[in-house]
Amino acid sequence: MCLEYSSKYEIMAQQDDVFKKIVSHAKEYGFVFQSSEIYDGLSAVYDYGQNGVELKNNIKRYWWEAMTLLHENIVGIDSAIFMHPTIWKASGHVDAFNDPLIDNRDSKKRYRADVLIEEQIAKYDEKINKEVAKARKRFGESFDEAMFLQTNGRVAETAAKRNALHERFAEAMNAGNLEELRQIIVDEEIVCPISGTRNWTEVRQFNLMFKTEMGSTADGAMAVYLRPETAQGIFVNYLNVQKTGRMRLPFGIAQIGKAFRNEIVARQFIFRMREFEQMEMQFFVQPGREMEYFAYWKEQRLRWHKALGLGDDKYRYHDHEKLAHYANAATDIEFRMPFGFKEVEGIHSRTDFDLSQHEKFSGKKIQYFDPERNESYTPYVIETSIGVDRMFLSVLCSSYEEQQLEGGDTRVVLHLPEALAPVKCAVMPLVKKDGLPEKAREIVNDLKFDFATHYDEKDSIGKRYRRQDAIGTPFCITVDHQTLEDGTVTLRERDSMQQQRVAVADLHRLIHDRVSLNSLLRKLA
Repeated sequence: MCLEYSSKYEIMAQQDDVFKKIVSHAKEYGFVFQSSEIYDGLSAVYDYGQNGVELKNNIKRYWWEAMTLLHENIVGIDSAIFMHPTIWKASGHVDAFNDPLIDNRDSKKRYRADVLIEEQIAKYDEKINKEVAKARKRFGESFDEAMFLQTNGRVAETAAKRNALHERFAEAMNAGNLEELRQIIVDEEIVCPISGTRNWTEVRQFNLMFKTEMGSTADGAMAVYLRPETAQGIFVNYLNVQKTGRMRLPFGIAQIGKAFRNEIVARQFIFRMREFEQMEMQFFVQPGREMEYFAYWKEQRLRWHKALGLGDDKYRYHDHEKLAHYANAATDIEFRMPFGFKEVEGIHSRTDFDLSQHEKFSGKKIQYFDPERNESYTPYVIETSIGVDRMFLSVLCSSYEEQQLEGGDTRVVLHLPEALAPVKCAVMPLVKKDGLPEKAREIVNDLKFDFATHYDEKDSIGKRYRRQDAIGTPFCITVDHQTLEDGTVTLRERDSMQQQRVAVADLHRLIHDRVSLNSLLRKLA
């Protein structure tokens, strides 16, 4: 048991080391800064730097255009952060927006109880997968995985423990049984990752909404909330969009906006923040067809992620054990971060809960008249919701690499998807004289109208290459004396570091074909 714990601790330490390097890199190269840093920062709140905001905006543009350009029946809105407080009563957030939290008395760290148990289930799954991998290596092409899972004693024992835990956990979550959640943690001998002890407190519920007041005087102020999700802004505008856009079912409404949650467990850099951004799309469908569209959007959203080329094996589906009060089906798309598989996007079948609730609380009829059926009804809703910040982190983590080069040299490079890179190309005069800076500026001024182009003349050419590699710039263009003679430059590619001589007149075509967002969108068409 000690050896097992020691091994797990070493793996966690290695993963933690990689993640620390990524966080340090993000801060050093202008991707993410601690908010209010000169005042010692604000916990779980971050600012995006000059490179980070460009990467973030490119991610948002990729999502927005994948929704609104590629689907004729999806339109976008931008709703206000402040909304009438009754909206949150109708949505259930006032009464039911809670997380089950547990503290470790030794480390003084707080955790979500459901996450601790889900991670334990994942460990059983990982143990089974390792046994399968070893058997496949041993038996080769003759390996029958299905038969192995049925007949291997160790696998059967692990699977039985996993399934029993899974059933017990689902029952406790659905019943809201906090005592049982703690007992599961105790029975499974789940330890705090920091202290390594099992000295746990009771499990408590914690409401995640930020509450404030709106009004000119304290006596006349109205209690309002900073929205904990962007979805309700779409639902309360359903009639406005449907009527003004003459929309017919099925159709979707997309939105990108800020949301706020009073997170107690706020760790792992920008993975979980108190102020964050969501990209959500609510797809309105005929009742009875919701599972058809749930399956459709589940597949479509995974395609969107995989089109980035970050590695298909880094994604997996995770079906929810406990459904939200509004849902009849829910699946997460998880991405393998340095600290394990974590949710980056959720797909939910929200039934007609939201529109029905707003109809009830507002007293307004919120229905769709179906000319084909000649009847009015409340549409069902399929939701896709992705955290911008989590998506940003997944791209950053999967792109980071420390490379050992020939001759003992090293470089840190971000293999960012070229269409998402903050800077698409950097133009560099070989020396700061002989008319080379002027020629380089001329090239920058020609290219900058179509994609982000930087001018870089400081330090040696090698240091400049490394600097651009570190921020993920796909192409570097070196202007030298030969450029003045024959109109050619050296075009260097980031990932391979290969260099080729190309005509200045061909630069736009060669770069545009690689860095255009269309290159990603066409994979989805």
